[in-house]
Amino acid sequence: MKSPFTFKHTAPQSNGEKQPSIFLLHGMGSNEEDLPQLVEDLENTHHIFSLRGPIVSNPGYAFFTIEEAGKPIRDVFDKVVTYIQAFIREAIVEYELDPTNITVLGFSQGAVLAQTLALTLGNEISRAVALSGYIPKFVKEEYSKRPVDHLNIFISHGDYDYVIPSQWGANSRDFFVEQEANVIFKTYSDGHGVTPENHQDLISFLKGI
Repeated sequence: MKSPFTFKHTAPQSNGEKQPSIFLLHGMGSNEEDLPQLVEDLENTHHIFSLRGPIVSNPGYAFFTIEEAGKPIRDVFDKVVTYIQAFIREAIVEYELDPTNITVLGFSQGAVLAQTLALTLGNEISRAVALSGYIPKFVKEEYSKRPVDHLNIFISHGDYDYVIPSQWGANSRDFFVEQEANVIFKTYSDGHGVTPENHQDLISFLKGI
């Protein structure tokens, strides 16, 4: 891979066919070791790529910087979106992934990026998962977006999230519904995190149950 990202990759046992994949994007202050535990049930069937954000943000890393809550710094955000797009496209070729079964999953900052990637990559991905995120205003209003009427997206949020308000998750749902995506939206009695029930619903979504 020519990508500048540090990342963790696990591969399923080869069956002679191109296999599905999941790309994981962590939250601010975390790293590439954080999210793989959420999808370990799929390690035998999916390539799993967990990316590390390129910006040091103690005690870990971040993918982008912010002016204030809900407002990423635009030039940094634009660059990281472009870099992740390139990473996914390169991984599809280098690891011979199934191009019809690509999932992007993110938590917090990662969820912001997962939704942005869904809107900008269009049919290059088939599923997106946004755990406790939002869509930046400039993405909705200024980005060049591709159709998402093929997309299955799972959006979840804690009712008591004081980092990213749950209403922002509901706004994301409304936006994707307007774009005619197939949206599952769930809230949980939680703050800024992933409850066991949330995790179970996530796995059901990824397995198509």
